[in-house]
Amino acid sequence: MSDEKDLKAISLGHPSYVWRFGQDRRLDLIQRYAALERKRILDVGCGLGTYMKKLRAFSNEVYGVDIDPEKVAQAQEQLEHVFLAPAEELPFPEAYFDVILLHEVLEHVTDDRQAVREAYRVAKEGGRLVIFVPNRLYPFETHGIYWRGKYHFGNIPLVNYLPLRLRNRLCPHVRTYTVRGLRQLFIGLPHHVIVHTQIYPGYDNLAYRHPALARALRKVTYALESTPLRIFGLSHLLVVEKA
Repeated sequence: MSDEKDLKAISLGHPSYVWRFGQDRRLDLIQRYAALERKRILDVGCGLGTYMKKLRAFSNEVYGVDIDPEKVAQAQEQLEHVFLAPAEELPFPEAYFDVILLHEVLEHVTDDRQAVREAYRVAKEGGRLVIFVPNRLYPFETHGIYWRGKYHFGNIPLVNYLPLRLRNRLCPHVRTYTVRGLRQLFIGLPHHVIVHTQIYPGYDNLAYRHPALARALRKVTYALESTPLRIFGLSHLLVVEKA
């Protein structure tokens, strides 16, 4: 991979290429909080269209946008309604979609507040925005860090617990969110919060090497999602309804 492609992958993140347990679990959560049957659905930051393909089981009107021309071109080979566009400038009219999915996208965009406003703009009244973003209280930074001018890939412990200024020096390529910080993106946008919680990982990579350990971690941490300790989960799940 060239340096240019490396930098793009770091800044834009790695969307889900292979559908595994973790994606199934998140799709179940999406269905729980947003009606999908015969709805017009938009996946912002769709990548190769992994979620779009699954969402088409519920509706023929599934749309996607992404900022990466290569991924958009690949997605267009298999899917309709895939467009090249940034999250901050969606190429759709107002009040067009019933459900809008922003799955681990806001942390990578140039202007997360504007991206939320655009998603809100194209949502119908009563439409729902389903948002997954990294949780600042998760003990690991999963997007890697920059140290002494060099990028280090991997799950780096305790980075997100550093003061924000220092954390952002190590991770200038990705945001992470507190409960308050995420909810502030909706200031001035009339809405109802359907759910705001935190969820733990799917442990898919671990399951490939150590399936028994992954099963044990799933059992323990998914039970924690029903307790106050959910605040240490990997990602926020926020679902809001446009009022």
